[in-house]
Amino acid sequence: MSPKILPAATLLPFLALALLAGCSSLDIRKVVDLTPFKHVYVVHRLTDDRHVDEMFVHELQGLGHDASSGPLTMLPDNADAILTYQDRWEWDFKSYLIELDLELRTARTDKKLADGRYYQPSPKTKAPPEVIHDLLAPLFAGPSTKTAR
Repeated sequence: MSPKILPAATLLPFLALALLAGCSSLDIRKVVDLTPFKHVYVVHRLTDDRHVDEMFVHELQGLGHDASSGPLTMLPDNADAILTYQDRWEWDFKSYLIELDLELRTARTDKKLADGRYYQPSPKTKAPPEVIHDLLAPLFAGPSTKTAR
């Protein structure tokens, strides 16, 4: 008895799904070297019930920066830069982060220093702390760069 071979047309949807399951993009851009910016203040979003701001603070502290978070009205006097973010979550039997955009500006003059974007439109995604690390580590790594993965 010979094995039955499936036509290529029936396998095509499964192949496309497998390719899309791992697609993600990470775009990072900075204008200046960010290492001199010692205290970064992360603005807490009122709709953030997943504590993304605290994840940013933890990662910034891990990168050797003084960081805190809260509402913009509580901006500390020693803040050098302000980090704002937009997170988008989806639900497909579990909640997962599909998109995370960040913007870093000077605390006093509101000039843009850097921005970054993570996007992965599939349920198989990275954990939020890993995404935040992937966004912040290259930004605070040294001279100006533009990175896209």
